[in-house]
Amino acid sequence: MTEASASDGRVLFDIDRDTRIATITLNNPSQRNSYDQTMRDELARYLDIVVDDDDLTVVLLRGAEGVFSTGANMNNAYGWYGEGRGGNGDSSAPDKRRPSQRRRLTVDRKTFDFYHEFLGFPKVTVGEISGFALGGGFEMALMTDISVIARDTRIGMPATRFLGPALGSLHMFFHRLGPVLARQLLLTGDIVTAESVEHRGVFTETCESAHVTARARYWAEKAAKMPADGVVIAKEAFRLVEQSQAYQGEEVASYLFHAFGTNLQFSSGEFNFVKTRAQHGTKHAFRLRDEHFHVPEPDLT
Repeated sequence: MTEASASDGRVLFDIDRDTRIATITLNNPSQRNSYDQTMRDELARYLDIVVDDDDLTVVLLRGAEGVFSTGANMNNAYGWYGEGRGGNGDSSAPDKRRPSQRRRLTVDRKTFDFYHEFLGFPKVTVGEISGFALGGGFEMALMTDISVIARDTRIGMPATRFLGPALGSLHMFFHRLGPVLARQLLLTGDIVTAESVEHRGVFTETCESAHVTARARYWAEKAAKMPADGVVIAKEAFRLVEQSQAYQGEEVASYLFHAFGTNLQFSSGEFNFVKTRAQHGTKHAFRLRDEHFHVPEPDLT
């Protein structure tokens, strides 16, 4: 049964009562299923529906047309913080200055509340991951309880190249990826394939892209056969263990560091994505970013 979707169709929601599985699909393929605040809020609303429905045990999170998600839409980097207002007493005058630190903290707190809720979601979460899982999409992929990913999926946190390495749920990165891989991805902004980290056991199952949908559905149906009350109790126990062992301070540290990290001062020779985007447009800015950060491998022959 398909429930009502977002008015613009960018988030889809389906319930299969027979299997006790809800499916949420990010449906913005023209932008590689990146999401804005409206989409994120719609995703949160559907997750709340699953939480409140005693007949559902599993939520399957996926992206349309073979792409999981490239994370937050960066076409308007400051748009997440809303319009500023002029400082001359005219509350209706738009202000093009950077958002204040207090505004950043307020918005980032709300943003990371979403990720914390998803990380501690009381039902089983299964990720069907292929194509790209970048930025916030990579975080959600790592936060799922069971993750099935295509070997050629490109994963990473490329936004660290223009907003700094203190992005995302740092405790979760170090816990799920391990400190070596977490530092590599955050300090370089590298995008790697899932196949290259398959031996690290980051994801539940790594397979060929043609098999991702069927394998994710298999895991979802397998988990859905578990006693629903037992799952909820287990998920709360898992969260308690992770909070005591790995996530102490995460709730504050994630949004605090993100708010500070999005207020960088750039020195000469450093790449300023926001300024470059304003001057050259988003598409050209991404190309210039990749050129700036490209370092050729040394020839060891």
